[in-house]
Amino acid sequence: MFSFSGPQTIHFGRGQSQQTPALAAAFGKAILLVHGASAARAQWLIDACNDADLMTKAVSCLREPSLPDIELALDQLKGFQPDVVIALGGGSVIDFAKALTALIPCSGAPRDYLEVVGDGRQLEHPPVPMIALPTTAGTGAEVTKNAVISVPDRGLKVSLRDPRMVPNIAIIDANLMQGAPRHVTLASSLDAVTQVIEPYLSVKANPMTDALCRAAIPTGLGVLRNLVETDAPDAWDSMAWVSTCGGLALANAGLGAVHGFAGVIGGKTNAPHGEICGALLPAVLQSHQRKAKKETDVHTRLQWVLQQIAVHFAKDKNADPVLELRRWSQDLGLRGLQDMGLALTDFPEVAQAAATASSMKGNPFQLSQRDLLQILNAAI
Repeated sequence: MFSFSGPQTIHFGRGQSQQTPALAAAFGKAILLVHGASAARAQWLIDACNDADLMTKAVSCLREPSLPDIELALDQLKGFQPDVVIALGGGSVIDFAKALTALIPCSGAPRDYLEVVGDGRQLEHPPVPMIALPTTAGTGAEVTKNAVISVPDRGLKVSLRDPRMVPNIAIIDANLMQGAPRHVTLASSLDAVTQVIEPYLSVKANPMTDALCRAAIPTGLGVLRNLVETDAPDAWDSMAWVSTCGGLALANAGLGAVHGFAGVIGGKTNAPHGEICGALLPAVLQSHQRKAKKETDVHTRLQWVLQQIAVHFAKDKNADPVLELRRWSQDLGLRGLQDMGLALTDFPEVAQAAATASSMKGNPFQLSQRDLLQILNAAI
């Protein structure tokens, strides 16, 4: 028995973004467009909406969304009631937009609706309808039901979560993604791969998420080298699909220790989420290898994942696929946790906080403080 949720509609493929104004017009004429730091990169969409006789107000998301930035944006938007919110950007932009869709109709203080640092208060009203156009192939935020928000005064990243926060329409167009800087591509694509591996190993996996992950894991690993090293168009098409599969899978089966750590470490260091996940994935897989007992379901699943990594990253049959993946990532510039700004003295506090993170509920094994510290030390 399981449930599965997702957007009402997914439009996938190159050129699909051109229909955004027509799709937005079905909700009404008042458009809130949330974009990244460069307004120039969103100008094509602003112009297209204006040409379609839509009234467009634009808001910038300059960094990973924080509670103060959301509060400021809500103040600036007072009196403006959008019929639909369009998010054009990476996972941070989409999460920022999702938070605005949820909070614009609500009267309470934004902090009240957050997990951990607030009351996890339920939204009193449905979110504003939303169209999401990701410009990175990584987070899958265009199909998930939460927004990850940093709370600087607590040094944490927490979620604003509601099933109704899944965007109404997701438009996945690799034309919006290709050509990103290599370090961004590396981090986001490792995040995409992590987000199909963790739901597959999750204790909450179900037949629908298994079907997505079994197809996406070999595809993501198979195009990873080509994507990062050569910026190949077909690799972008494939990774865009993997990223969306990951978003659907994690929204319905949860994640695991990589993301349990990532939220805590991101809150402490402000390092890019994808880079943190890329550094942690090999260490967490090694932890799973130590704990998985033969002839169990999780052992079978884990061995299959390791075989997929070996096919694309192990130089010979005696090579450790996990170490080879880590070596390749580091050779291309992926930093370890210390280089991202996490001090060794922070490890005990991070381990303790990660143990209670919501993503840890999907991890296939219970992890002691010693286990958690072992993972952190393997990711430095």
